[in-house]
Amino acid sequence: VQLQASGGGLVQPGGSLRLSCAASGFSLRFYDIGWFRQAPGKERAGVACSNSDGSAYYAESLKGRFTISRDNAKNTVYLEMNSLKPEDTAVYYCAADPVWSPNGCADKYDYWGQGTLVTVSS
Repeated sequence: VQLQASGGGLVQPGGSLRLSCAASGFSLRFYDIGWFRQAPGKERAGVACSNSDGSAYYAESLKGRFTISRDNAKNTVYLEMNSLKPEDTAVYYCAADPVWSPNGCADKYDYWGQGTLVTVSS
């Protein structure tokens, strides 16, 4: 079971990035998937999640700028990030859990990918 996050990079404020989380060794369609981020000197925080029933949830402060989606055929979950701000700079991680969470993002995730660095700077 592996998750591979990619798509990070350097972007100017106001720009956009799309992160990908590709799974191997299991089918994402049966898993709840979460995106997290950890900024320098800060704790890891939840960004968004896409659950196996098709529901999606977002951190309140990111609603309207970030969109999570999944392509089960490609076994990949995406995080589209728009209107990026310097405070969005962080390492972004994706995670998966086989237990469906009916009321939001999972409390824990069994599988984690390595992070991808997003830097928002002019």
